[in-house]
Amino acid sequence: MSTEAPTWGVVATIKAPAADILNFVAHHLDLGATHVWIYLDAANPEAKEHLKPHPQLTVVRTGDNYWTKTRGKKPPMHQPRQSFNVRHAYSRAKKVDWLLHIDVDEFLWPDRPITDQLAALPQDCLVARVRPAEAMASVGTSDVVHFKSFISDKSTRDQIVAEVYPNFAPYLKNGFVSHVAGKMFLRTGQKDMAIKIHNVVQNGRHNPGQIELTDVALLHLHTTSWDHWMESFAYRHKKGSYRDELGSAVPEDQGGLNLHRLFAHLAEEPDGLRQFYQEVCVATPELQAKLDARGLLRSHDLDLDAKRQKHFPRFEV
Repeated sequence: MSTEAPTWGVVATIKAPAADILNFVAHHLDLGATHVWIYLDAANPEAKEHLKPHPQLTVVRTGDNYWTKTRGKKPPMHQPRQSFNVRHAYSRAKKVDWLLHIDVDEFLWPDRPITDQLAALPQDCLVARVRPAEAMASVGTSDVVHFKSFISDKSTRDQIVAEVYPNFAPYLKNGFVSHVAGKMFLRTGQKDMAIKIHNVVQNGRHNPGQIELTDVALLHLHTTSWDHWMESFAYRHKKGSYRDELGSAVPEDQGGLNLHRLFAHLAEEPDGLRQFYQEVCVATPELQAKLDARGLLRSHDLDLDAKRQKHFPRFEV
């Protein structure tokens, strides 16, 4: 494979409506992904019907037979299932130079071609990290989605978060409700890669040769409306990105709380969760202005319907 034009692919473990799956795949094919591996975490015959014939896609239904044959039994939590499926795809990713694991609500958004960015990496770089930009819920009817960007300067991060989110800054990493670690392009063909969702270890070395890609963001549609947030809240609070074992922005011995405990407390107050959501998750003019003044506002129309129709013209919503 040529080092001048490296190829790249995407792998995702997905439980979502067919339209969301096809949108995700179409977006990354449109960006130039050579191959996409989709592990269906629940049966989705409608999505599979459209995905299976595509020459650039591998679709795996992870039912009981899959887990019995590959691992012995199905992990009860989705994070170990994701990690296992990434390793499963990585061991078979002969068609690409780099493999990226992301979720169905995450979309790469490069400022210049991804192949150019990967081609510039030194050979000892086995991990290229992409930082997230977290979506905020729109207040109007525009197709444009507003995102808060990752704050790369650690020395000013806490001060900025305190200025932008005065009531909830101590509980927010980077001002985000979801992860700030981002996701990783992994150079394929490497031995002894112990791959997890946000990190990899090779023979005791964590994220060997890691470089951050600064000309691409991972647009994360973590929440798009109050109803969307509430639909996922109970699961995220118990098993997902708000689960109790995750750390807090400020250590608890310094008065901090992780989001799990903060949300449990707010849920007991009248409109507590709604107040948090309104300040942190909604793209109000005030929040947009604060972010824009600090160079942290991104606004994009993902145009997912058009991309889906281009790559999967037979699918009807």
